[in-house]
Amino acid sequence: MRLLTCLFLLLASFHASAQFFTPETDAMKGMDEDLSIGGDIFSDFNEDLEASQIFEDERFYRYGRFFSLNMGIGQTMYTGNRGKAYDNEPPSYTISLVYFANFQVAFTLGLAFSKHHMIIDTETYAFKEGVPGLIEVSMFRTFWGFRYYFDTADLGTAITYSNPYFIGRMEYWYQKNKFVENDEYANQSGGGLGTALGLGLEFPIELKKSYIGVEALYHSVRFFDKFTQDYRQDPDNEDSEYGYDDLAGAALTVMITYNISW
Repeated sequence: MRLLTCLFLLLASFHASAQFFTPETDAMKGMDEDLSIGGDIFSDFNEDLEASQIFEDERFYRYGRFFSLNMGIGQTMYTGNRGKAYDNEPPSYTISLVYFANFQVAFTLGLAFSKHHMIIDTETYAFKEGVPGLIEVSMFRTFWGFRYYFDTADLGTAITYSNPYFIGRMEYWYQKNKFVENDEYANQSGGGLGTALGLGLEFPIELKKSYIGVEALYHSVRFFDKFTQDYRQDPDNEDSEYGYDDLAGAALTVMITYNISW
């Protein structure tokens, strides 16, 4: 009797264990199937991402530009004491090559040149034995830049066709001062690093082939004579009528370009 009771209890415990572990076993089996090869939970996402990238690349190769040669003229101006001392001689010139990585990102490499002059008709702190007179100033710069074209797909037609973009540039300015009216003074020259930020527009003449561009830039440059006191008024010299404590100031440029693209 006691033996039959033990056998009955043993069979009942096996039955209960089977009922208890069956759902968990089924769940583990489902997890194994999800984690098996071909059941990656990220597969659908990766497929959509790859298809989207392929579509974007195909659209760029069909409708985008790869390179652009830009030639332009414009105006270079200055702020601060440099702006007060300089008279600008337009036009300024620029030429650059642009490489397009995609519809929104491009890189540019180029050159620019402008001329200015100063007329110092009084003796100053560094020029006590004769007025400097006319000083011709040449500004030559090289630059490497980045462009970001704004996404205008959801904006109006006029804005879309203007192709607005942001510009950031690293620049090197080489400056030469030539004393035209007084040979006693040696010419001065030197370089300085700078950065530029600005905005631009490109209006298509023929899509993918030719454009008219407009750029406006603010340049912060460490000119070699930025903190010079050569042109400062000399208080101990009665012939010194005026002067500039330094030649600090930023540069502003506005350029209109003709762009050939391919």
